[in-house]
Amino acid sequence: MMFPVRSSRTLLLAAALLSACAAGEGDGSSPGSFSPSASNAFGAYLAGRFATSESDTRIAADSLLAVLEADPNQPEVVERAFIATLLDGRPEAVRLARRLPDNALAALLLAGTDAQAGRWDRTEQRIRALPRQGVSQLLQPMLLAWTLQGKGETEAALALLRPLAESGRLRTLYAMHAALICDLANRPREAERFVRIAIGDPQPMTLRLVQIAGGILARGGKEADAERLLDAYARSQEDLVLSGSPAAQRTLFGTRAVASPVEGFAEAYLALSGSLRGQGAAEFSLALTRLALRLRPGFAPALLMASDALGDERQYAAALAMLDQVPSDDLLAGLVGLRRAAVLERMDRTDEAVAQLRAIAAAFPTASQPYARLGDLFRSKQRWAEAATAYSEAIARVSAPTPAHWPLFYSRGVALERAGDWPAAEADFRHALELSPEQPFVLNYLGYTWVERGEHLAEARRMIERAAALRPQDGNIADSLGWALYKLNDLPGAIRWLERAVELESRSSVINDHLGDAYWAAGRQREARFQWRRALLLGPEGDDGPRIEAKIANGLPANPVAENRR
Repeated sequence: MMFPVRSSRTLLLAAALLSACAAGEGDGSSPGSFSPSASNAFGAYLAGRFATSESDTRIAADSLLAVLEADPNQPEVVERAFIATLLDGRPEAVRLARRLPDNALAALLLAGTDAQAGRWDRTEQRIRALPRQGVSQLLQPMLLAWTLQGKGETEAALALLRPLAESGRLRTLYAMHAALICDLANRPREAERFVRIAIGDPQPMTLRLVQIAGGILARGGKEADAERLLDAYARSQEDLVLSGSPAAQRTLFGTRAVASPVEGFAEAYLALSGSLRGQGAAEFSLALTRLALRLRPGFAPALLMASDALGDERQYAAALAMLDQVPSDDLLAGLVGLRRAAVLERMDRTDEAVAQLRAIAAAFPTASQPYARLGDLFRSKQRWAEAATAYSEAIARVSAPTPAHWPLFYSRGVALERAGDWPAAEADFRHALELSPEQPFVLNYLGYTWVERGEHLAEARRMIERAAALRPQDGNIADSLGWALYKLNDLPGAIRWLERAVELESRSSVINDHLGDAYWAAGRQREARFQWRRALLLGPEGDDGPRIEAKIANGLPANPVAENRR
């Protein structure tokens, strides 16, 4: 549990309590009963509960606020309404937060409100009172350091962050904030020292960290180091290509990434929001981005993060509304366009998504990512020829392919194979392996296709065995190896791997079908028919259904392996 508050999907007032109130028990004078409009409040509560379960923050906030209007003295509803209004970006969240002295999110919101008003002593009290667990434990040192900086106590702020920045698993995060505080306090040498700790960590750098670090280095007289940092990131990540020209990026170096302690709060919320979303906690991620946006309205990285969190919760219209708040001339406009296309695709607005991706490709003529995303979109729609063309456009924009570009050749190979152009697909798979020889998905796809075609079976077996060693928990790769062994007439090995595949991917019609074939070839006919029936129940694709029904009725030929090789 990240904060000492329950998930919005489980913290709603118990239906039994509301049912009793709705039944009109009591005269409405006792603190725990509803007013005469209890039936309307009960309906609003039910609507709020359903909207919360669907992550529809707008309807949840409207409904739960209506419940409080009918009876403002229901503590559980106050807490639920606070969460809903915070997630929906409502001003009422501040008023409700003041009624929740033990809620960590409420404390963070009120601390930010105090910080904006310059009430740094009160801010410090709230931050020091945060629970020492979960996300609040990680946030507290950064927020407290920014609070001390707000009070003009730079030495105390750095003394708090210094040990955390020099050791520990989150030293990159704490070092970055120490560098930002030094930068704001006009202490360039110390800012440089902390920023070198942040960028020296082996974990992959983000665009935001590159922008912050590059600016601090450049303003500290280390322009060449800033240039090298920018160039290194550009070689490894195309985000920079889609974030304006190198010259435009360098314009950021002239201004501080964080202009005040209040913006420092927003930066802390944003950094942890990304980590939470990566761990599947989209709701908490959204809460932190909302806190960031209250302190720094229009902050494009926070708008992007909030849109991603809303998309994770299938609130696509709200996700698009977040993206629409990013100005078209912002340096993140290209990345915003990619996000917009992804949301449109998830809304089944395919034509609009395609148009968006083509527009980005035109606006950024050296970027391969828009065409790669277009290929992914067409591939998801089984528009194989169009997918292959889009991937070809992406590859054409890569002047010198590196190991990082193997997915482009692999993806085009899949599209070409499905489109019926096996020679070209095979060449792409081989090229992907030349770029990155240990990619299990490529090894598996090429090996499995060779098995299906009855070609290079010994080499295919070695490839799939290597893929299985690289991804031992992947049921589809285990199936490929089992099927290869079946084609090589190694029935004991085939059954062993196919049974493993069914354990890992029990709801795959294809894998259950394969296991049935192996059982039949081994003389285990009753078990074979059981697996085929299961494969049929799992919804086979295309003409596989009639084929499986025929096997259930008639079994396989006397030499099924030889039959399958033809």
